[in-house]
Amino acid sequence: MTHHPVFPGRMLPIVAALCATVGGLLALPAQASSHREAPFITTAPKVDGTDLYMFSSYEPGREGYVTLIANYLPLQAPYGGPNYFSLDPNALYEIHIDNDGDAKEDITFQFRFNNKLNGVTLPIGGKNVAIPLIQAGQVTDVKSPSLNLTETYRVDVVRGDRRGGQRAAVTNASGGGAVFDKPVDNIGTKTIPDYAGYAAKHIYNVNIPGCSMPAKLFVGQRKDPFAVNLGTIFDLVNAPVSVITNPALINAAPNTIDDANVTTMAVEVHKSCLTHGSDPVIGAWTTASLRQGRLLDPTPRKGHQTTEIVGGAWTQVSRLGMPLVNEVVIGLPDKDRFNGSKPKHDAQFADYVTNPTLPALIEIALALPNTAPKNIPRTDLVTTFLTGIKGVNQPMSVTPSEMLRLNTSTPATAEAAQNRLGLAGGDAAGFPNGRRPKDDIVDVSLVAVMGGLCMLNGDNNALQLGADCKPANVPLGATSLKLHDAVDQAVVPLLPKFPYLFTPLPGAGAGAP
Repeated sequence: MTHHPVFPGRMLPIVAALCATVGGLLALPAQASSHREAPFITTAPKVDGTDLYMFSSYEPGREGYVTLIANYLPLQAPYGGPNYFSLDPNALYEIHIDNDGDAKEDITFQFRFNNKLNGVTLPIGGKNVAIPLIQAGQVTDVKSPSLNLTETYRVDVVRGDRRGGQRAAVTNASGGGAVFDKPVDNIGTKTIPDYAGYAAKHIYNVNIPGCSMPAKLFVGQRKDPFAVNLGTIFDLVNAPVSVITNPALINAAPNTIDDANVTTMAVEVHKSCLTHGSDPVIGAWTTASLRQGRLLDPTPRKGHQTTEIVGGAWTQVSRLGMPLVNEVVIGLPDKDRFNGSKPKHDAQFADYVTNPTLPALIEIALALPNTAPKNIPRTDLVTTFLTGIKGVNQPMSVTPSEMLRLNTSTPATAEAAQNRLGLAGGDAAGFPNGRRPKDDIVDVSLVAVMGGLCMLNGDNNALQLGADCKPANVPLGATSLKLHDAVDQAVVPLLPKFPYLFTPLPGAGAGAP
């Protein structure tokens, strides 16, 4: 197989320059990239995609594998009983792969869920009465008889068009079944004394049709892996400029979402089963869809989630590829439209990238007039978000479109050696070449939008971001490389192996918020 060079000879000095320029700077903590980002999705949190990750697996012994993680249902309070956070059986959750650069899905992993009410009752005065909780005792194993609600799911792989392509079921390598158990959420330490061990029993070795290499699969609750000063960011960056431009003050504020969980869909697949031909670059995005029609029954039948009666075609209501795009790039009138769109139609949103409003909003928020970059149209942002960077993660043939892109020929960086600034910190395996849980995507995105990449591009267009993307067009100068939100990402725990995201916080007991 012929691979793109990760860094051609002309790029090596640039990587060194990146390291020298930003290596001593403080990374901005990563904000979850899609929490309640569009008007409609605020009404349907179960199908709200919060984050997408795609990276070369860095677990020792898993070289050559790619991990895909899609997180849904944001800002879960661990104590959110009695129903907690089961996913929607009336929804279709998908992770799409484009492996030929044409902005169309070539491989799609489709997740469908089934939530079964088990009818647990207790004898009360000679009558068997249904209990009000989803558990009636301690839970320690898969299919625990104490569970009043069991959650299962199926995964199909579709090759070609997501609706009309060739479909086949992902199966358990042990026994060949196509139905998988999802662990119940972390109710608390009395109900589930060893949640980490319990959840680990739900990591499956699976067979993917059309792929000769074994894969891994996990779906379940995880701790939200981000540190961010969320309220401050959306309150017009309500922090002194002297703080958020001083790398020494990264610990100045608490992590406002340190007590939140999310729900993860994770699959680890060998790269040979994802790429096409000689091009090692793949693109990915995740979507969720609901049925087009919905009726509400005023007298629901007995059961679980019976008020809603659905029908009609699948209608996409959530979309996420590159982080933060719909949250802080797409204009408010088009947020719902973006969530319903496909990458092949992204030309309709081009003005939001070439002529972004976020730099002007930052000028207003920080009372720093005339600090927005002057290189309009913003070819640097087009490259970062819509095509990938040539020689790094740009496909051999590319249709400009918003998605996360990964060069699978770039070796994974060991966890201990990862630079949270990713590519900007000299780490070729980091964001925007894919995205790892440790990558500080807000830092890189904020630096990019305020012209930091143009500082690194220099006067000779070293990164091929456009001739006008140069230091003279960056009013903030070197300060553009120092912006942060004063919260430390480094303290957020992660796992060193699949599924990489940490054990969710319990609703009660040791470790509860």
